[in-house]
Amino acid sequence: MTSEAFALEGSMMTNPPANRDSGIPAEAPSATHPSTAPPRIMACVDTSAMGRKVMAHAAAITQALDGELTLIRVIETQPAGGSPPDPVEWEIHRRETWEAMLQIVAAQDIAPARIQAQVIEGEPGEQIALWARDHDVDLTVLCTQGEDQATTGSHGNTARSVIAHAIGSVLLVPDGVADGGPVAYRKILVPLDGSCRAESAVPMAVRLARAREGEIVFVHVVPVPELTEIGPPETEARELSDTLVRRNERVAREYLDRTRSHLADQGIHARSLVLRGGDVRRRLARAIVDEAADLVVLSSHGRSGYVDVPHGSTAAYQIDHPTTPLLIVRPRTARSQRHPVPAPTCARHRVSDQASP
Repeated sequence: MTSEAFALEGSMMTNPPANRDSGIPAEAPSATHPSTAPPRIMACVDTSAMGRKVMAHAAAITQALDGELTLIRVIETQPAGGSPPDPVEWEIHRRETWEAMLQIVAAQDIAPARIQAQVIEGEPGEQIALWARDHDVDLTVLCTQGEDQATTGSHGNTARSVIAHAIGSVLLVPDGVADGGPVAYRKILVPLDGSCRAESAVPMAVRLARAREGEIVFVHVVPVPELTEIGPPETEARELSDTLVRRNERVAREYLDRTRSHLADQGIHARSLVLRGGDVRRRLARAIVDEAADLVVLSSHGRSGYVDVPHGSTAAYQIDHPTTPLLIVRPRTARSQRHPVPAPTCARHRVSDQASP
């Protein structure tokens, strides 16, 4: 199996982003002048209806972030349980796949220097993860179900593999989203729990909202306090729980109001929503539907998340129950000098509009 892209002799080639594979290392940015290199975005597309939806969201993200987009298609060299393909039929299939990818590229309203296509061979989940790692991808866009894919639960096998092993942020497009042409993120929902890690999603949301003059909705779900109880509930315990909930609601409203006001000073329309009652994950999922958000931007980990797992419990639940396009913002596990890792900055102090996926 190979992860190298191939080009057909005589075919029109898309223009790869400058120096993408030149072998010349990027110059290390200085502390006072960080790199302005555009984010590298990868979209996993095919010829299915879901592939068109992924393409629409990848194009919207690329334009909003002024990024470089690579469209990836993986063709399996030998499907599980199958026999090796006939060499002639395989070559025909490769040519047809490449021509289809070129047609997708040509149909996009993106500058030729900002978009390219790659066709790679092998097991899809494995090869997508390898290509993303080798090419320092910042954001991967993919669907929950691909063309002719086996499923396990709510996602296809490829989606599960990519989500688990992606080195950067991930935009997950559910199969239930509308297929209605160009995408515009008019309402972006951002869950916050008051932690710096959760706030790492704010700059991305700000930049996407600014691109389309969209609205940001900050959401905080007040958890039900856990009290040790043995036997029938005590009046003192109920009163203590109610007191804690009221206190947490007040603090959450003040916190979200400060964040919203800061964005208003930057010309970003934002509002806040404080919810209570029930499981935090399920309450948040219901709010996403009730608000009819176009996009959810969520940090991979919040206040209580363990960094030794890919996602915290809240993010993992939303990934497993997607109803709206979900952008999971997470730190890179391997980042080149092109993207220095800044120290976390809380929104309560400063919210920058410079997003790095």
